[in-house]
Amino acid sequence: MTTPDAAVPQGERTAERAPKTIKCVVWDLDNTLWDGILLEDTEVELRPGIRDVILELDRRGILHSIASRNDHDTAVAALRRHGLLDYFLYPQINWNAKSSSVRAIAASLNIGLDTFAFVDDQAFERSEVSFEIPELLCFDANESADLAGRPEFTPRFITEDSAKRREMYLADQVRGQVEQEFTGPQESFLATLGMTFTILPAREDDLRRAEELTVRTHQLNTTGYTYSYDQLNTFRRSATHELLVARLEDRYGPYGTIGLVLLAKDAEVWTIKLLLMSCRVMSRGVGGVMINYLRQQARDAGVRLQAEFLPNGRNRMMLITYKFSGFHQISHVEGLVRFEADMESVPGFPSYMTVEVAAGEDPAQ
Repeated sequence: MTTPDAAVPQGERTAERAPKTIKCVVWDLDNTLWDGILLEDTEVELRPGIRDVILELDRRGILHSIASRNDHDTAVAALRRHGLLDYFLYPQINWNAKSSSVRAIAASLNIGLDTFAFVDDQAFERSEVSFEIPELLCFDANESADLAGRPEFTPRFITEDSAKRREMYLADQVRGQVEQEFTGPQESFLATLGMTFTILPAREDDLRRAEELTVRTHQLNTTGYTYSYDQLNTFRRSATHELLVARLEDRYGPYGTIGLVLLAKDAEVWTIKLLLMSCRVMSRGVGGVMINYLRQQARDAGVRLQAEFLPNGRNRMMLITYKFSGFHQISHVEGLVRFEADMESVPGFPSYMTVEVAAGEDPAQ
């Protein structure tokens, strides 16, 4: 019988990373999204095939935005006329450098610049963006009709969360606007959201989203380990591992499946092999909530709780989360840090959030 750890041929620390996956495409407008220059002809028409590309990538969960030097109101009117305005998140239509606009979009979406693609008809603009943001992929507008066929734009799975990703980000924009207008402590604002955080054992239906999370999530990822659907399913069915997913919703709607935990359960020690949370919930404190749930479970089972942490240059927030959640370092070998939790004083859940723990299906099924 194949053991769960044997299902990862190279070992968990050296699991191969998936190819680069694009999360957001930033489009120029004139002679890129449409033919012609808008300020010379307000009746510009979309370039052939562009609508199909935008809709297909949106279906796959790839976001869209705009970095264009143009008159804002005139461009918005043209996008609305073509029925595409709602497909573009945090559009930057101004006279700034395109690289500056791309950085502003990345900051608003809270996703890494290395997951962006930029499409523009002018070589100068592509060079400027590429020079300032070398980790980003640039494409000539003449290549845009073929983007959906490229591997960087072809996720292995299209999940329910993928298909709803843009709508969930639009809800995030509303939350962000409300938060900006709110005066008072952060916890008081969070209390207004009516958040429900649900923890449950992963079902087979969750595995596609779980694999997607390991590939897409870098900032709030404790180790950067990536697992395939089959590997995750092996862990899900294992008697010595537990695979958990987390979901979040509030009065503005669902965030979807936003967290994943892989827990190795030995007789005396449980080890968090992987803990990750979607970057969209960074400010909601859910990482600490999940960790405290695991501490409570380990305490009740009478076992020690340890955690692995592998720095990747971008996941310092998860290091801080562990330290604030009562973990102390016990080893540091070849870059891999191992922590152990203080089990003497395990806090409850925050008052501003309802935490629900749901029963899962029988993993042997």
